[in-house]
Amino acid sequence: MHAGSNPSRGTMNWKVEKLQAGEVIISKEPGNSMTPIIESKQAVEITPCTWEECEKGDIVYCKVNGNLYTHLVKGKNLKRGLSIGNNHGYVNGWTKKVYGKVTKIL
Repeated sequence: MHAGSNPSRGTMNWKVEKLQAGEVIISKEPGNSMTPIIESKQAVEITPCTWEECEKGDIVYCKVNGNLYTHLVKGKNLKRGLSIGNNHGYVNGWTKKVYGKVTKIL
């Protein structure tokens, strides 16, 4: 799911702030890119983590090319980080900017 936000420079997304502070958050994001695993606006619990703690198949909250996503980890590489994509075959790119992992679909 696309987080639907590209925060202005100098401001931080509240979800990123809370995750970086070590807080577990509940998120409901619009979009169909993660169906049928996660439906549009379906609540998910996201627990703070780093990219190193993630594996292929995990669903993470991350930033790729300036955009925030709750998407699948498609691959992992020590130099490039995580390959991120949706549940329909599209790959957004590589990132090490991972803020949390979906630990529960509510």
